[in-house]
Amino acid sequence: MSKPSQQKTTKDQNGVSVIQTQAHTSGLQQVPQLVPVSPGGGGKAMAPSKSKKSADKESDEYRQRRERNNLAVKKSRMRSKQKAQDTQARVNELKEENERLESKIKLLSKELSVLKDLFLEHAHNLADNVQPQSNDGSKTGQNNNSNSNTGQ
Repeated sequence: MSKPSQQKTTKDQNGVSVIQTQAHTSGLQQVPQLVPVSPGGGGKAMAPSKSKKSADKESDEYRQRRERNNLAVKKSRMRSKQKAQDTQARVNELKEENERLESKIKLLSKELSVLKDLFLEHAHNLADNVQPQSNDGSKTGQNNNSNSNTGQ
């Protein structure tokens, strides 16, 4: 059977706990762990770089970074607002164009209906005026001898 592994906990220079375990055949293994900065615990673990930045809140560099960030946020919000306004203006333009086109469709539909009626009326009148021909090529309903009345 194998020997149980041994554990040893130490802290490195950044305040990170390192657990060292030793198995019977291998050397030391290091497993880093984040631990809370405050000794009472109960908060988020902070990386060492964050703790340095929070201490520099009074510095000019920090104020300049915050000012630049505030300007960037303000600029971003203005761009977003402008984009929304542009989109709304485009929506309004498209609605107006849509209404105009629908009105044109109605007008053209009425015109088409009138023209169809005129065409059908004209075609019907032509059909009434043209009489069907008989098999011998003469028109039915007329005298086959159209010159017979003139010669008498």
